[in-house]
Amino acid sequence: MSRIADDRRALHRVPELDRALDCTMEYLRGALSGLRCELSSPIPGSLCAWFDNGAGRALAFRSDADALPVREVTGLPFASEHSDRMHACGHDGHMAMLLELARRLDGMKSDRDYLLIFQPAEETTGGARDICETGILAERRVEALFGMHLWPGLAKGEIFSRPGEMMARSCEVTVDIAGESRHIAQSEGGRDALLAGVDILNRAREIEAAQPEGTFRVLRFGKMVSGTARNALSAQTHIEGTLRAFQDEIFFSMRDALFRAAAEVEGATGCAVSVSTSDGYPAVMNPPELCERVRACGIDYRPLARPAMTTEDFSWYQRYVPAMFFFLGLGDVPPLHAANFDFDESVLESGADFYEQLARNFRA
Repeated sequence: MSRIADDRRALHRVPELDRALDCTMEYLRGALSGLRCELSSPIPGSLCAWFDNGAGRALAFRSDADALPVREVTGLPFASEHSDRMHACGHDGHMAMLLELARRLDGMKSDRDYLLIFQPAEETTGGARDICETGILAERRVEALFGMHLWPGLAKGEIFSRPGEMMARSCEVTVDIAGESRHIAQSEGGRDALLAGVDILNRAREIEAAQPEGTFRVLRFGKMVSGTARNALSAQTHIEGTLRAFQDEIFFSMRDALFRAAAEVEGATGCAVSVSTSDGYPAVMNPPELCERVRACGIDYRPLARPAMTTEDFSWYQRYVPAMFFFLGLGDVPPLHAANFDFDESVLESGADFYEQLARNFRA
C-alpha cells in the first residue's frame, strides 16, 4: 500500500468536526515534522506548512480537514472510530494528497516558495475566510493558490476544471407564514397560511425561470410544514429551501425578488410572511486568465461541461489571490455526504501528480 493510501486511511479513522480537529492536526504534524518546512497554525484547527526556498514569491495549495456528522456504513477495515462522524466528503483524500505533495516538495529545488494550507470548518462556518483574514497569503507573497475536490461521476483519475463558474454561491432560505385558522366550512373569516405558502412556491419558480437564458441558478424548496387538520385552514406554514447562483448580481436580484414576492403575498392574503436567508459562501469562479496560464505552462486538465451547483468555501481564497479549483474524478461511486461513500485510493496518486506539476511548472 502506498504512503498516500496509508495517510488517507489513518485520517479516515479519526474524523472530526468543524474546528475541533485535535486528532487530525496531531497526525498531520507528525507526518510533516521530519520535512524541511516550518509549521504554524494561523487559526484554531488549522495547520500550514511553509517551504522557504528564498524566492520571495509563493504558490499555495489548500486542503480542507473537517468531516461530517454522518454514521459510516461502509464496512471498511479502516472505518471511522469516532461515533456518528465520517469523512463522507473526501477531505481525508484531500489531506493525503497534500501530504504527498509536501514530501515531494521536501526534495525539490525550485525558484518558488510553497505554502500548504490544511483548513478547518469547510462544512460549517467557512474556515477559508478566517485563514485569509489572518493576512498569511500576503505575508507569504502568494501569487496563485490551487485546490482540488474528489468528485463522483467524473472519469476516474482525471482532473477537471473550467474558467468562470465552478461552484455556486448559496444561501439557505426560510419562509415563515402566520395566518388565522378557521374551520373550512367557515373559512371566510380566516387567513390561509397554506395557500399563501403555495403562492410563495409558485412565485419562486417564476423568479428562477425569469433569469437570462443560460444562467446557472436554483431557487427551490425541499421542506414545507403547514396546518394541523384536514378540515381547518392552516394558521402556520414553514418552508425551507435554497438559493444558488454564480454572478452576484443574479444571486442578489433573485433574493430581492423573493422578498418582494413575500410582501405581495402578505398584502394579498392578509397573512404575515417572513423571509430570512443565511450568509452562505460566495461562488467559486475560476479566473479565466489563471486557467489559461495553467494550460500555457503545459499543465493539462479536462474541460468540465457544467459547473456544480454545490458550494465550497474555497471561494474566499479567490477574493484575496488568483486561485483555481479542480475536480478529481472518482468514477461510479456513492455520492458525497453519503454514509457509504468510498473510492479507489489510486486516484489520489493522480491528484498528487497534478499538484506536483503545478508546483514544478506553473509560472505567474
